[in-house]
Amino acid sequence: MKIRILKRCGASAVALIAFAGITSAAMADTADIGPVNVTLGGFLAMETLDRSRNEGADIGSTFSGIPFPSTNTAHTSELRFSARQSRLSILAQGNADADTHLAFYGEFDFMAGPGSANSNESNSYSPRIRNVYGTVDWDAEGIELLAGQNWSLLTLNSHGITPRNEVPPATIDAQYSVGFNWARQPQIRIVKNFDHQLWLAVSLENPQTTFAGGPGATTISGLNVVDGITGSSEFDKAANTLSLNHLPDVIGKVAWEPVIGGSQPLHVEAFGLYRSFYDRVEVTSATNALGLPVGNNSDNVSGGGVGGSIAWSVFPKVLDIQLTGMTGSGIGRYGSGQLPDVTIRPNGELAPIQETTALLGATWHATPMLDIYAYAGQEAERPKFFNVTSGATTTHLGVGNPAVVTTGCATELGSCSVNLEAENQINGGFWWRIYQGKFGSFRFGAQYSYTKLESFAGVGGVHAPTDDSMVFTSIRYYPF
Repeated sequence: MKIRILKRCGASAVALIAFAGITSAAMADTADIGPVNVTLGGFLAMETLDRSRNEGADIGSTFSGIPFPSTNTAHTSELRFSARQSRLSILAQGNADADTHLAFYGEFDFMAGPGSANSNESNSYSPRIRNVYGTVDWDAEGIELLAGQNWSLLTLNSHGITPRNEVPPATIDAQYSVGFNWARQPQIRIVKNFDHQLWLAVSLENPQTTFAGGPGATTISGLNVVDGITGSSEFDKAANTLSLNHLPDVIGKVAWEPVIGGSQPLHVEAFGLYRSFYDRVEVTSATNALGLPVGNNSDNVSGGGVGGSIAWSVFPKVLDIQLTGMTGSGIGRYGSGQLPDVTIRPNGELAPIQETTALLGATWHATPMLDIYAYAGQEAERPKFFNVTSGATTTHLGVGNPAVVTTGCATELGSCSVNLEAENQINGGFWWRIYQGKFGSFRFGAQYSYTKLESFAGVGGVHAPTDDSMVFTSIRYYPF
């Protein structure tokens, strides 16, 4: 086994790309013990956050949960210290033969909690697994197989379609940036490489549906909808509500890196996503507003989307930019803003919500020791609402219904029923390598972000906005 200590593992690829040349000499310390190469990585983090509105969140913000002025917490700020983003990682690699390469990768942090663990985006169960997967590469065939928990295939890569080359925003905020498309979840993936310029891949990934109003939201009188189940066995029964799933999320992706001037500064991706939404409907009364017959049935509807990304080293080692976007129906769980995937039709059938996401980012490598970054992103949904009239009673259902009351959203303890239409965010910050030497490295970062939420218009055409200004700092020690 060969043990190698990796000094820069676990940091954002965008923020730290300028330091790659510096660390190569420091990574030379190795010990050969057989045919396996083991790389250790991680960091200790001491971080602070200061929010203008109290989300009750740790270092990972809940962008869709920023309180509106109608709540008490919207009028209180939030200051917290946190070390929970500290991270440990291990990579083991070996060659079965000259053509076949095997690898195992595990990455862990301390951000799980029984009350917040779920399968929505980061699959955050205790102990908190970020990534645990194995890969097999066959050089002659140009094929790679990946199985385990990893970044979703639709997450932007910096090179090809290869693990550990993902490009999350360089933010301190562990929820990254509004407009960033990602998940970390169990999957089975196969990738075909054509001469290291073109890659094709398909992935079957863990499904989970997020609901407007939460699982079990009501529909018309006389119907009972079952669209989720309380967790049992290894899930926390009190905290985890799981959607009904019967098909995986299916993602296909192509990546292209043309040779330009003897190098490959441009990385282009396009992907497609297929999703299936599933529930059980019980009609308990024949006098329901739709006149549906009494009985039970299972409903299945399809959703999904298309998207793409560009990562471009405009001036190598000086300026990098990235652009990502996605549009489709029922894609909310893949956005950092976590808008809902579906609402419920009057007949109990799930209705995927149309959504579009976009993120533009830039990183300036001001010096070999300092990176400065900025991002601007949006996640926005289209209305999906239904009005059902029975006699003198009208029931308002779905998302974006103009009959909901938003007139009190600007007044503390006012009457406010909010469906989010859009999340907009700008953020920026820097990472400064303070020390690099035989004792490891210290890095300091600071970030500011401004997030604005906009509700759909309610009674009288009133939109209800809210916003949050957030400041983060981070001191990270990389001992390896």
